Amino acid sequence: MQFFKLIARNALRHKLRTGLTVLGLVIAVLSFGLLQTVVGAWYAGANAAAPDRLVTRNAISLVFPMPLHYREKIRAVPGVRRVGTANWFGGIYQDPKKFFPQFAVDAAQYFEMYPEYRFAEDEKRAFLRDRRGAVVGRKLAETYGFRVGDMLPLRGTIFPGDWSFTVRAIYDGAEARTDTSQMFFHWDYLNETMKRRVPRRADQVGVFVVQIAEPARAAEISQAIDAQFRNSAAETLTETEKAFQLGFVAMTEAIVVGIRVVSFVVVFIILAVMANTMAMTARERLSEYATLKALGFAPGYVAALVLGESLAIAAAGGLIGIACTFPVAAWFGTQTGTLFPVLQVSASTTAMQLGAALAVGVAAALLPGRRAARVRIVDGLRAIG
Repeated sequence: MQFFKLIARNALRHKLRTGLTVLGLVIAVLSFGLLQTVVGAWYAGANAAAPDRLVTRNAISLVFPMPLHYREKIRAVPGVRRVGTANWFGGIYQDPKKFFPQFAVDAAQYFEMYPEYRFAEDEKRAFLRDRRGAVVGRKLAETYGFRVGDMLPLRGTIFPGDWSFTVRAIYDGAEARTDTSQMFFHWDYLNETMKRRVPRRADQVGVFVVQIAEPARAAEISQAIDAQFRNSAAETLTETEKAFQLGFVAMTEAIVVGIRVVSFVVVFIILAVMANTMAMTARERLSEYATLKALGFAPGYVAALVLGESLAIAAAGGLIGIACTFPVAAWFGTQTGTLFPVLQVSASTTAMQLGAALAVGVAAALLPGRRAARVRIVDGLRAIG
């Protein structure tokens, strides 16, 4: 008990210095946590992918569609349970800056494959009955103030013309990591409209979402699907939903790597600050350490005092920084709207923050602790702090 009391008094001897060091640690740990959370948000789609869902797209590129009649051929492949259609719509709501994902889907099949999207039953029935009905996620509804019954106008880009939808349902996520920033509407409505406006673009599908009975056979079933369309005008590439999502992450891999590097640079900078603080502390107290050794305290005890003080300061800054990460991340999530659909501070991020803080505390105390343990009594008593 006396040992810990001595550590506490040493840490609070220079309150301003300790306070500024703790503040620097709080900012560093908070920044590190936010940057790691942003990286985690990049991988949210891949982490939330189900093992029993595959995605079939055009083998050349995602921008090239596939004929609608592929659906029945895919459905006939052994091991396939359901097949749903989905087209990226890419419409503009009021202003190009107000971006959010929009998909035209085969609603009856599609939502059966996504049980993580939770609906009120009456709203779901109303959506299925309304050809121009739309479903929006809870986060999207809160961001733009959408309510059930509201009109939702979009200006087409990929699919030209003005489009109008009625919000018939708002879905919630079964888990915190479920993306609730998307809008869905009926693929049949899109297709029928394109038959009138641009007939050559009708009966074209962006991707087929395939639910399989046995996730362990994903590779086998993927190969069987692609084999059916080999040497056709629109060859296919089928992959797991997770691999499909990771393909988008790979497009921005340089940004992700950059954010990771910056997060660790922040930790290195605060290590330098902390090391400087502990070096000043050890230098000022050489006479005290020499006195302790003269009284019979072992060198290890003296080094432990330095280490304990460093860890106490690092732990204080780390814990406060971790506590601040959650409200700041929540605020940041509201400010970015649908840019980061899932911005959640994970347990692994919190563990990394605490580990980084403690690592800084240990590293900053190594040289000052070694110097304090090895100081000669005569030299220490001559030292002027």
